[in-house]
Amino acid sequence: MSRKYFGTDGIRGKVGEAPITPDFVMRLGYAAGRVLAQAGQGERASVLIGKDTRISGYMLESALEAGLSAAGVDVLLLGPMPTPGVAYLTRALRAQAGIVISASHNPFEDNGIKFFSASGNKLSDLIELAIEAELEQPMRTMPSAQLGKAKRINDAAGRYIEFCKSAFPSELDLRGMKIVVDCAHGATYHVAPPVFHELGAEVIAVGNLPDGLNINQDCGSTKPEALMAAVQEHGADLGIALDGDGDRVMMADRSGSLFDGDQLVYAIAKFRQEQGFLKGGVVGTLMTNLAMEHALAKLGIPFARARVGDRYVLELMQERGWMLGGENSGHILCLDRHTTGDGIISALQVLEALKLSGKSLSEFTQELVLYPQVLINVRVEKGFDFKSSIPVLDVLAQAEQALDGEGRVLLRPSGTEPLLRVMVEGKEEAKVRHWAETLATKVRESAMQP
Repeated sequence: MSRKYFGTDGIRGKVGEAPITPDFVMRLGYAAGRVLAQAGQGERASVLIGKDTRISGYMLESALEAGLSAAGVDVLLLGPMPTPGVAYLTRALRAQAGIVISASHNPFEDNGIKFFSASGNKLSDLIELAIEAELEQPMRTMPSAQLGKAKRINDAAGRYIEFCKSAFPSELDLRGMKIVVDCAHGATYHVAPPVFHELGAEVIAVGNLPDGLNINQDCGSTKPEALMAAVQEHGADLGIALDGDGDRVMMADRSGSLFDGDQLVYAIAKFRQEQGFLKGGVVGTLMTNLAMEHALAKLGIPFARARVGDRYVLELMQERGWMLGGENSGHILCLDRHTTGDGIISALQVLEALKLSGKSLSEFTQELVLYPQVLINVRVEKGFDFKSSIPVLDVLAQAEQALDGEGRVLLRPSGTEPLLRVMVEGKEEAKVRHWAETLATKVRESAMQP
């Protein structure tokens, strides 16, 4: 069955436009509460709510609280909390579910709702479908004596900080390291700097003054130029950039060079193999740089590609029993450390490798030289199918022949916008750019045909 509201990462949209409106979100809270209460086997259900720093979070939090309470579900309010923090606390506090109010790396005008199960994993398709089915039913408030109560968890940040620190070996510390931490004016602003500071590092925090409107604005993992500049300005050893909800990470070394998710996953995989605790291989996506696949092969590490999206990376990891995977966007999964992607914990895995090797990030990953990759987003009419366009397929075949096994071409529809993503990568940048632009032009021409 297709889902009407839930996408690959919850429900997301522009605030004030369906479905991100107070009335819908209240009904969503009620519907989720009804489904969770029915699964509670007679026990009174409790649900956590965390949010990032968007100004709309106050409104949506209140709407969810009202809907859940009307369904007879108790609510535990965490306040600003990274997405992986909500996943952890849902397990730690034995709640039936956790809800995150966030649109991740999107601008502040957007927001979204996503759920975690009691085990700290994203909800199954069956549960999401059950919630959507309940949304179609009328909302009936429980009798007053059965209404849910709300309680604020005042030590939520401290609990999550200690959890993150536990992912770093107790016999190691970060003394002697100066680290810039860019919190994207998002949900990690009050937890990420203390984690690295309490492990011994000298921390320069930037992007840690949220005002409700500046989340992800010219900072964080989606705008890493600010991090790169800050590392050089402060003479830091390393920089860590998180996104608005804290599940993605990019890093920069002392030269200001940027390291994306592919490079960080490679660093973690290489270190774990050297230490003898890499279980299985590594899962990437269709967008993972071909050079990383080749570099892992030289180390004898198996590699598999999933569809784009952390949900699909996780599914393939679980299917194969592997512990490590990620996307070049910086969404990294270390399943032996957490159930979901966590920017802080991923950064700590890299820091462990650097600390024990005594090398900089550049030195530790020097054999991995990413191939030039050009990505062009082409706006198309909804429903445009490039596979039915002979001119597009002809140019696609020409591009693949020109790359001659030393590159890749990928055409991929966006899951959230009317866009076709044209990606070409290979060893020669000029050739890669030529074929990316040629393909994009042909897609535009074909998409305009009646």
